[in-house]
Amino acid sequence: MTRVIAGSAGGRRLQTPPGRGTRPTSDRVREAMFSRLEHLDVLHGARVLDLYAGSGALGLEAASRAAASVLLVESDRRAAETIRRNIADLGLRQARVVAAGVERALANPPDPPDVDLVLCDPPYDIGEAELAAVLTAVRPWLADSAVLAVERSARSPEPTWPADVELIGPRRYGETTVWFAEFVPEGDVA
Repeated sequence: MTRVIAGSAGGRRLQTPPGRGTRPTSDRVREAMFSRLEHLDVLHGARVLDLYAGSGALGLEAASRAAASVLLVESDRRAAETIRRNIADLGLRQARVVAAGVERALANPPDPPDVDLVLCDPPYDIGEAELAAVLTAVRPWLADSAVLAVERSARSPEPTWPADVELIGPRRYGETTVWFAEFVPEGDVA
């Protein structure tokens, strides 16, 4: 059972997409991850981009915890429909889903860049080069001091970050590592 951990929808169940194509982040990992994000003070009022949304567990957790807006990107149409149902069932009106591949969804960044938090939980079989390309493509979406949280297998190496994204630090939770990084515009680098 997947559920929202805390916030306005805390304790409520999430539907998961049919089939075996998604791997929802465990409640334990999500709880630890969001504790870290709250410590970094990036959730309340944040504009969030959830890439490879799957069941929507990460983005909907952010919405439940007072994010101002959440855009969930999921290429699988059945999974995207499940996310839509979860949004409606939970009454999280600040969340919306785009049924598209991540690369296509990132092709038209907002002007000005306004994303405060990126949640990225790609399938574990996505290679490091493909992940690096996605992290580069998300760069034009980032507001100053935006935080990125990238979930990977604990056996995966550190992601390759764009030049103006600095590692805050990894956190390992069993077989999962979440890499936290911050966008520091070129002129702000010390």
